[in-house]
Amino acid sequence: MSVYKDATRNSWYVKIRYTDYYGKKKQTTKRGFKTKREASEWEAAEKLKRNFSLDMPFSKFYEIYEADLRHRIKQTTWENKNIIITTKILPYFGERKMTEITPKDVRHWQKKMIEYTDEDGKSYSQAYLATLHAQLSAIFNHAVKFYDLKNNPAKVAGGMGSKKGGNMMFWTQDEYKKFINCVMDKPLSFYGFEILYWCGLRIGELLALTPKDFNFEKKTLSITKNYQVVKGEKMILTPKTSKSVRTIYMPDFLSEEIEEMIESMYEIDGDDRLFPLSKRYFQHEMDRGCELSGVKRIRIHDLRHSHVSLLINTGFSALEIAERMGHESERITYHYAHLFPSKQVDMVKKLNQIKGELDDVR
Repeated sequence: MSVYKDATRNSWYVKIRYTDYYGKKKQTTKRGFKTKREASEWEAAEKLKRNFSLDMPFSKFYEIYEADLRHRIKQTTWENKNIIITTKILPYFGERKMTEITPKDVRHWQKKMIEYTDEDGKSYSQAYLATLHAQLSAIFNHAVKFYDLKNNPAKVAGGMGSKKGGNMMFWTQDEYKKFINCVMDKPLSFYGFEILYWCGLRIGELLALTPKDFNFEKKTLSITKNYQVVKGEKMILTPKTSKSVRTIYMPDFLSEEIEEMIESMYEIDGDDRLFPLSKRYFQHEMDRGCELSGVKRIRIHDLRHSHVSLLINTGFSALEIAERMGHESERITYHYAHLFPSKQVDMVKKLNQIKGELDDVR
């Protein structure tokens, strides 16, 4: 028996002896169970997990998934995944055995997610629904690939939502001009939005910038860092992907603006953050500028989309844009194509021109 009564604390605890992945014998203790039954249930599930038996509850397999994956991805990426799993997936599947979850169960879960509305009657976006399903499917894929689960019930059930850029918005140059004129009263807001719009940076990349990242002689900006707040702790991390580390050229006017800004700052060090602010600050400033200017409200990240829109309409190729934006491949850049219906008109004009030339030859 490995379930014991803790008379001092008036609770129960479990001691488990096991052999780890490397063949070493170990022991672990779990305390604080209110009843012997709770302690015994935890012990049974824990033994299944340590023996990698897929008769274990989904929640126990998630612990394995976390141990396998957490050290392989960026901390911020993991935290985002963890929020989705613990709030949207575990409450539904947590106590179900991995081997007993069926496509029908997944469809029932999808129905709940699709029908969900908050206090204001707002439902989840199509993109968010697609993200939820993708995360559930990723967990089952992990079980199939590494722990011999026979099939992925989420894959059989089929997806929900859509990732096809339905929530992607952007500003035209005229809209941006109206907006930026309304936030000029706050220098850090003005210069921050200027960099976001004219360079296409992510907000974390902007917030990590230091004076040393600028070369005003060459008019370049080096993106090598990413500012994030993880569980309340402010952190300077590596950029989102390896391709995100890049050096880009700034327009002449922007280079002059930022140089003047830095020169006006009192005793700023080369390693100091140029924008010692938060994402929430820029969100608030976005709200203020939109209200004053009357332009539609977009997300901060949509300024990055606006920069891509500007570059595409200027005639640059997907490969050129991908390099400037730090996209992993030019395929990501092609995801923006739906933003530009005017291109279809240009194509038809060109086709009409070609047809006319063919008719003249005849």
